[in-house]
Amino acid sequence: MITPTNNPLNHPFKKMVKPVYRFAIAILVPGLMLSSTASAQDRTLTLDEAIKLGIQNSKVLKLSQSKIDQAVSKYNQAKDEVLPTGSVSYGYNRAEIPANHLALGKTSFNLPSSADAYLGIVSLKETIYAGGKLKLAQQSTDLLTKVSKLDADKDKDQITYDVVNSFYNLYKVLQSKKVVEQNLKSIDDQIHQSQRFYEQGLVTKNDVLRFQLQRSNVELNGIDLEANRKIINYDLNILLGLPETTQINIDQIRETDRQIGSVSSYIDTALINRQEVQQLVLQSKVADYNIKSIHANQLPTLAASAGGYYVDVSANPFPQNGKYITPLTVGLTFSWNFSSLWTNKNKVTEAKIEREQVSINQGITADNIRKDVNRSYESYIEAIDKIKLLQTSIDQAGENDKILQSKYKSSTATATDKADAETLLYQAQINLELAKADAGLAYYTLLKSTGKLNK
Repeated sequence: MITPTNNPLNHPFKKMVKPVYRFAIAILVPGLMLSSTASAQDRTLTLDEAIKLGIQNSKVLKLSQSKIDQAVSKYNQAKDEVLPTGSVSYGYNRAEIPANHLALGKTSFNLPSSADAYLGIVSLKETIYAGGKLKLAQQSTDLLTKVSKLDADKDKDQITYDVVNSFYNLYKVLQSKKVVEQNLKSIDDQIHQSQRFYEQGLVTKNDVLRFQLQRSNVELNGIDLEANRKIINYDLNILLGLPETTQINIDQIRETDRQIGSVSSYIDTALINRQEVQQLVLQSKVADYNIKSIHANQLPTLAASAGGYYVDVSANPFPQNGKYITPLTVGLTFSWNFSSLWTNKNKVTEAKIEREQVSINQGITADNIRKDVNRSYESYIEAIDKIKLLQTSIDQAGENDKILQSKYKSSTATATDKADAETLLYQAQINLELAKADAGLAYYTLLKSTGKLNK
């Protein structure tokens, strides 16, 4: 129950309105403005349907899939690096030789004043050994692809949780609106009865005004709730990919009794299933491959090559007997950039520091996960305890309301006493419904903290 520190009503019935104001504050659900969701043209949804729509229409998940496709493409490019490289070229050259007389001692001769040449080259090269760098590049990009997939899983969990959060927030608003409507009907009955009693001289005009003022305040709360409902409904429509004009209705949420284990079991599950943990394991392996790749730069490389040439000195582009040659070549190339023996040292040091940072981050992430799971676990336990307590308070408030109603009819209780009893009952009913919704949301929050929201 929320008790205001200051009553903003500046009214001659300020004292009498205090219980009603408490009721007004109680039905204003905290956090209703923090939702996000969506739907279309009067549609009733279950939570499972809403989650399915959210995942199916999420633009965020479509972007995540695009990133996975990009990572797969990079992995395939790394695989392509081990394939042989080849090229082919064919060109024509014409040379004009204005100074074409050569005198070499007693011997002299004249060169032609012009010359034509066609040159064709076909080459193929295959790296036989490169220190294992190509294989390491494949393994590294394969791990990064898996990291991208875990990012997508994390986005899917977040989308699911956003849908759940918005769904429960909308449910809380709709339940509060039902109680407001119930309350208005009850107050109208009381106004009608008090007017009859006033005409019979059994109550004062102040008693009638008391109920009328109570009705005005409840109507104000109804206006606030409707504004919140429209905002949450619109956001939910966007989140679910439904038309913006869709009016979402929610069936009664039936919270089943859920078996809950120890907090340590949930923490152990989270340390295995959380995407952050799995990503850091992969990133640690990537860091190891990076170190090995830098070491591989210090090793020599061996490559095999084959080439074919076509050289034609005639002006005719087609081969003519005796005017072209076709040399063929094969070879092995051994190369070693031995300066890497001293230039790679600091690169290796940097790579080891990066690996150490990943290791430290693993410890930080594990600590944060433990705190997250423990907080979610305690919130769920608290929500369950509140439901049990509120159920008892409803029974007590209901009995109190019956007693006060009987006393009011027999003129042994005032209208204020009667209104206070009704306020307590309606407030208890609202708090119970909201507590059930909070418990459902707390359970899904606990599942999310363990990394099993969609498993």
